[in-house]
Amino acid sequence: MRLRRQGSPLLCLSAALLAVALLTGAAVADGVTPSEARRLRDEVKDMFYHAFDGYMQHAFPLDELRPLSCKGEDSLGGYALTLIDSLDTLALLGDKEKFGAGVEWVGKNVRFDINKTVSVFETNIRILGGLLSAHLIASDYATGMRIQSYDDQLLHLAVDLAQRLLPAFDTPTGIPFGSVNLLYGVDDDESKITSTAGGGTLALEFGILSRLTNNTVFEEVTKNAVRGIWSRRSKLNLVGAHINVFTGEWTQKDAGIGTSIDSFYEYLLKAYLLFGDEEYLYIFQEAYKAAMHYLHLDPWYVEVNMNTGVTVWPLFNSLQAFWPGLQVLAGDVDPAIRTHAAFFSVWKKYGFTPEGFNLATSTVQNGQRSYPLRPELIESTYWLFKATRDYKYLDVGRDILASLQYGARCPCGYCHISDVETHKQDDHMESFFLAETVKYLWLLFDLAVGPDNIVENGPYKYIFSTEGHLLPATPEIALVDEHCSYFGAFCNGSTDRGYSKSDSSSKHQSANNTQFDDRQTASSKYSMSNVLFTTRGYIKGVCPGLTHAQKLGISFYDEGDNSVEQNSKSPENPDESHVVESSVHAQSSAVILMSHHVTSQPDEPLKTKLINWHHETIVVTADSDPMRTDATGGLSEGSTEELSEETISISEQTEVTEEDIASQDIQPNEDSTS
Repeated sequence: MRLRRQGSPLLCLSAALLAVALLTGAAVADGVTPSEARRLRDEVKDMFYHAFDGYMQHAFPLDELRPLSCKGEDSLGGYALTLIDSLDTLALLGDKEKFGAGVEWVGKNVRFDINKTVSVFETNIRILGGLLSAHLIASDYATGMRIQSYDDQLLHLAVDLAQRLLPAFDTPTGIPFGSVNLLYGVDDDESKITSTAGGGTLALEFGILSRLTNNTVFEEVTKNAVRGIWSRRSKLNLVGAHINVFTGEWTQKDAGIGTSIDSFYEYLLKAYLLFGDEEYLYIFQEAYKAAMHYLHLDPWYVEVNMNTGVTVWPLFNSLQAFWPGLQVLAGDVDPAIRTHAAFFSVWKKYGFTPEGFNLATSTVQNGQRSYPLRPELIESTYWLFKATRDYKYLDVGRDILASLQYGARCPCGYCHISDVETHKQDDHMESFFLAETVKYLWLLFDLAVGPDNIVENGPYKYIFSTEGHLLPATPEIALVDEHCSYFGAFCNGSTDRGYSKSDSSSKHQSANNTQFDDRQTASSKYSMSNVLFTTRGYIKGVCPGLTHAQKLGISFYDEGDNSVEQNSKSPENPDESHVVESSVHAQSSAVILMSHHVTSQPDEPLKTKLINWHHETIVVTADSDPMRTDATGGLSEGSTEELSEETISISEQTEVTEEDIASQDIQPNEDSTS
């Protein structure tokens, strides 16, 4: 067997063909011309209208299209879900006629005073986000899509909808129920278990609504939900997948970046980018460090026990594919490039990404064989091309487009793939196909042509919601609280502003430093202890004698005794840079935030690209050697012949056997569908 693996002519030929294929692919990618990119962009536009027109002709005003049978179905609430989800894509494409007609119809016909029990998560990201995005475009002359007859109808609908979702937040923890009845509130028999993504992916839409209406309750309840989740993190700074909204007990303690957790991480960073709220940034930095330390087995990510860090499932699930795009926003580009390549290798293997791919056996995970037209891999491809301008990402986009056209195109739209190995089609097309999948593909190729759209050339910088909705950083949204957003506001009164049952027992830190990271990095002179933290030109005050977590009122529950764990130590000399000992060791890609007032010297190179945001804030990372703890379980060496050694490389140790993993029949979670 060993001789065959070393000297088999068949394997040598396969390796040679693989090398030729890779070289050919690189040559094709390098040869993509503006005219070819324009053709691909136009093909994506035709793809959108094939699906959108199919919906309008055969399914509207029902929620979603059945593209094989050319019929419609109500899947969420019965209020033209796909139309609302598609409005800002119409605006992005410059289709003022259909955008205007859609906005007018929704404003006149959609009502939410209906006896329907709906998902808080899905209703927020699809309906509330769609209404707010379309409102902000339709009401603003600067977008070029202003509708003359528009009189804030979508904003009024958004307020009505959000108010009907508010009863879900009436829990002891502040974490909302997973579902709510739009007419009667929370059902008596509603489950008290919700996902981390379901409770932590609300800040963008509700925050925008607060700023547009000057009603702070929407922003406050969603921030409390994030605090409720984060305060119950483990000592490793990891969060689980499911939690009891009444007791705060974790009912599923698997930590990961995919199913049931994914967009929790996403909204932490994006809420900071959109609102400038440093509490979200601080939580993101701590959560990101922990994820990279305990979940990252370069280039893959696994699921671990949130308390011990021991590997539970060595799986790639398709929702993880958003992560490289998020890393681009955070400035951590190098690991994003490697992980994207690994994820795309799975797409190349099957023509689509299955919901679950077993890293130990290099096979599709039982019960997770489908591809429901998800956008996450395309989203990350767009962001990596935008960051690097490496034309290989256009080749990735072209391969994805070809797969969709060949395998998913149906008579009236695009079909789910029920099995990525057989490419059997399923008669369903979720609204996020038009809200995200097509949108990111079109943006990718339009960026290569020389972009002419409101995202790249419009009056504002845009944040994409987890549903791909366009959320502009207008002064009305981004600067509304600028006059009072300083740390000094937390100095008044006592220090017991935590979200835990007991007071902090931490010793004092230096009053002269705002600590975000717990070490000086190897490849940069900067550490968070010697960078003066500013945002948008406003120098923030520092509360004497408090840790950064105390300033922001953040602590966590210990599962054993509910006592607050604080790990900071007093520096021997408060005038010097100091180190805060954390329950998480220093991790390999420390995220450093610097204002535009702080610039590096020419002789201080950073190994990763600088990603500008608003031309005011720069987020960069400094590379260093990766670190692992003994508690982190590895992976068995699986069959990797069909994937490249570079992308399939995993650890040789495992906490579960390949047979145990392969025998599991894991169903995709209903949460975090986009």
